[in-house]
Amino acid sequence: MNRTTLHDGWTLRAAGGPVPDHIAGRTIDAQVPGTAHTDLLTAGLIEDPHVDLGENELVWAHRAQWLYATTFAAQPAADDERVDLVFDGLDTIAEISMDGALIGSTANMHRGYRFDVRSRLTGEEQALTVLFRSALETAEAERERLGARPGAYAHPLNMVRKMACSFGWDWGPDLQTAGIWKPVRLERWRTARLASVRPVVTIDGAATVAVHVDVERSGLQDAAALPVTVSVGDQHVRGEVPADASSVVLAVVVDDPKLWWPHGYGDHPLYDLRVELGDLDAWQRRIGLRTVEVDTSDDEHGTAFTFVVNGQPVFVKGANWIPDDHLLTRITRDRLVRRVDQALDANLNLLRVWGGGIYESDDFYDVCDERGVMVWQDFLLACFAYPEEEPHRSEFEAEARDNVARLSSHASLVLWNGGNENIWGHEDWGWKDELGDRTWGAAYYYDVFPSIVAELSPATPYSAGSPFSPRQDPQVVHPNDPDHGTHHQWEVWNRIDYTHYRDDVPRFSSEFGFQGPPTWATLERAVRNADGSPLAKDDAVWLLHQKADDGNGKLDRGLEPHLGVPDDFADWHWATQLNQARAVAYAITHYRSWWPRTAGSIVWQLNDCWPVTSWAAVDGDERPKPLWWALRAAYADRLLTVQSRPAGLVVAAVNDTADEWTGSVEVRRERLDGSVLATASLPVSAGARAVALVDLPDEVRVPVDAADEVLVAVLGDVRTVHTFVEDVALHLEPAPFDASVEAVADGYVVTVVARSLVRDLTLNVDRLDPAAVVSDALVTLPAGATARLHVRTSVRGQEDTLVSSPVLRTANDLVGALRPV
Repeated sequence: MNRTTLHDGWTLRAAGGPVPDHIAGRTIDAQVPGTAHTDLLTAGLIEDPHVDLGENELVWAHRAQWLYATTFAAQPAADDERVDLVFDGLDTIAEISMDGALIGSTANMHRGYRFDVRSRLTGEEQALTVLFRSALETAEAERERLGARPGAYAHPLNMVRKMACSFGWDWGPDLQTAGIWKPVRLERWRTARLASVRPVVTIDGAATVAVHVDVERSGLQDAAALPVTVSVGDQHVRGEVPADASSVVLAVVVDDPKLWWPHGYGDHPLYDLRVELGDLDAWQRRIGLRTVEVDTSDDEHGTAFTFVVNGQPVFVKGANWIPDDHLLTRITRDRLVRRVDQALDANLNLLRVWGGGIYESDDFYDVCDERGVMVWQDFLLACFAYPEEEPHRSEFEAEARDNVARLSSHASLVLWNGGNENIWGHEDWGWKDELGDRTWGAAYYYDVFPSIVAELSPATPYSAGSPFSPRQDPQVVHPNDPDHGTHHQWEVWNRIDYTHYRDDVPRFSSEFGFQGPPTWATLERAVRNADGSPLAKDDAVWLLHQKADDGNGKLDRGLEPHLGVPDDFADWHWATQLNQARAVAYAITHYRSWWPRTAGSIVWQLNDCWPVTSWAAVDGDERPKPLWWALRAAYADRLLTVQSRPAGLVVAAVNDTADEWTGSVEVRRERLDGSVLATASLPVSAGARAVALVDLPDEVRVPVDAADEVLVAVLGDVRTVHTFVEDVALHLEPAPFDASVEAVADGYVVTVVARSLVRDLTLNVDRLDPAAVVSDALVTLPAGATARLHVRTSVRGQEDTLVSSPVLRTANDLVGALRPV
């Protein structure tokens, strides 16, 4: 096999549509892989669509056509030689031509294409062009042909196989990119090539790796047996593909295997797997040896949904994942490493690749394999009814086959999921009345996808959707019933206060979340008024970067009962960030206290694709928001949390380690100034991967003056602080601490000593230095406690700035600003 990339010498020009005068007729250099948007940006012909009002200036591109062109020279094919032109990804509606002759067309961004060009090669310079037509206009034409299908947004994105969020979402811009977004190459080969390699691992003492090898024969000579060698580490097995066959399965046994475990449960060793098709072709990956299943058994609470890895039930500490840049070709392996490492540093063990995005690059899954991060992979359908008529069904099947086969070798991949909120939408969003007898996607969730997973990756569990109630008739048990399978909680945020998270005990919460703005440094770079005036939440530029329906109203209504609604924008920015963090932590600590009945939580969402007010923990400029710190604390291996149970308040000791957690939890009820009112020392023993509930005696759990009292519980080096009323009702001092700063080699150490209760002490170090990082945030200190925060920065001489607003913030100063003096 000889592979030659065709990434050089490409040009781009507009080929039709409402193109602005300064772009029409221009031919510019094009980068491949790339998109028209990134090429226009590089050429200085458009403003950055992620910055300020730039998105508004590119609506014309939704209906534009683009022509990519290059030339290449390749020797004519030998008599026994196949030559294929291979595109790993085209976005989206494309026509490929050589020397003016059409050789193929494509209509699916999510799969690769291969064209036999052996008869077209001349040995001279030849023209290669790719014409991209408007995906929006294609989708509109399909809607007209088949009849509309309902969904969450106005664009008919369900009518074309393009990244759904390319058409905009309630956290993302509407840019509708087009281009050669993945590699393109010529492949020259003889006799046969490896078409697919799929390892299936079983473990019964030893590990057996059954390697399914599929080949494509050239068809240019008589078929013969093909030798195949499979190696796993230093174990080798030889076999052959019979002359009358196109596949073979070779099993390699690994004695005393080193098992791959999720983060927090063990190591994640990887073995080299190599497949050689004689001297014709070769394939190599690293694989992990593990088993995974999802327990969906029925019990007294309903239907479980528990991941079991290597026989060990695992509490999922997860976050939903969206494409990390809306302009996909700018995502690098290094950027993915940074993001996955941020997930690990926040104590996450799973990322859910959401169904409105993309099947991520091999780099993404490799990084997750290496770090023990489990991946829940949606098929790419989200929040819409999808047609099952041709050519849609065939495209879905081809796309699924491509990606299930491609990803089957990854140990990190622990679930294939049929799609996002589509089954729920069909049952609960009025779709049935709109649909009549038209198709909506049921065949994909219940037939096409599970059949393909069972065929190509049988050791990987499959779920029909999220949310979904396994084995339950959706006419009888709602697909979003919290007692059965997976559950999405969006009443909180949309309609009710976050304290209602604790109304239900879901078996598995696969989506929930709360909004907050990006960091201040990100706003200063990318969300600015053209006239330089200070930002306000009703400015046009702010609202363009706030995509949620009534987003500001929901933020204010979410703030009011907890922290109040500040008038000053800087205070409001801090308050909404803090409220986001608290809301999500409130949910997670509740879910974790109910393990094993509740077996996981996947917050919406880890990351952003541009600078925006959203549900993300890491903003579009890669900076952690306060929510990230809340995730790190709420997902810690050992957690103390005060929860309500029918008999009253309890302390839950949540132990997600392999060792028992024992001792005495020291509990005290004290005034905000530290005056102790009552104490208790209570024995606790939380087994490995278990939760222990400790009942509290009345003298510590029942306040006399709730506005001036707090409950503090300590077990070893873990502490929790519980207030009996919301901050707006607490008698918080605005600045109840003494702070000092010490300059150190790489920045500063800030020491804070609490004179009275300090709520959620945070250093917003990006307001000192956009590149600064800090060791901790959202630190709550009972009176007498001390915190030392390490700030890493090259900025010097800022000691006073570090210990004053707007860098040093607390909940106290927000409530103090609202309370009359």
